[in-house]
Amino acid sequence: MPFNWEAFATAEPDLAAIVEKRFGAFTHHTLATLRKDGSPRTTGLEVRFLNGELWLGMMPHSLKALDLRRDPRFALQANPGPGTEMAGGDVRIAGRAVEVRDPKVVARYADSVNPPDPDTFHLFRTELTEVVRTSIEDGKYLAVQLWKPGVPVHTTRRT
Repeated sequence: MPFNWEAFATAEPDLAAIVEKRFGAFTHHTLATLRKDGSPRTTGLEVRFLNGELWLGMMPHSLKALDLRRDPRFALQANPGPGTEMAGGDVRIAGRAVEVRDPKVVARYADSVNPPDPDTFHLFRTELTEVVRTSIEDGKYLAVQLWKPGVPVHTTRRT
């Protein structure tokens, strides 16, 4: 069963709130896709959490959109912010991106987001396979929270 953002947020509301806050702290984040030859491509991207979905919007014919059309697997990392303290921890999401071509859905997204050219952009909704948060706890533990569909969050702590 594919897990969209709403399903994840329902299953793990505390982690979902932290992840949304981290992505909301900055506009641009890093998306990793797979090129035709299988090598990774990283690019900047804005993301949106709207109507129970995590959306990825892209300029027409961008290489990242073409990558996702060919192979929908992606990894997304929240902008770590200025300095090295990474307040709120490091947050990553992985999954599959499904292109949305329904004109009504695309128009509703465009009305909410106001893309530069609302008539020509690629829109993908995400199906999550993993959400990870890495942070420092009590000033001494490296804590890694890992969620996968159908499994509660598992936290590992290291010194």
